Amino acid sequence: MALTNLAGHPRIQVLYWMHHARRDLVLQTPFSSMQTTGTFALRSPVRPNPIASSIVRLIAIEGTTLQVRGLDCLDGTPLIDLST
Repeated sequence: MALTNLAGHPRIQVLYWMHHARRDLVLQTPFSSMQTTGTFALRSPVRPNPIASSIVRLIAIEGTTLQVRGLDCLDGTPLIDLST
């Protein structure tokens, strides 16, 4: 089972696919500067590649279900990978 011994790690990295995110904005104008800037120079959630990463606190493992704290995504977001 792929989750064997994962419980020994207090934090894990979660990679997930932001399937509802827009991918069509390569230039954006943030309200803070009002200067048009390339997406890769910003911390905007609107990205051409919707792969996201979060470092989360592992709370519990029950079968194949992980309970974590600190994950910033929608319920039902597709999981790509886990890493310690």
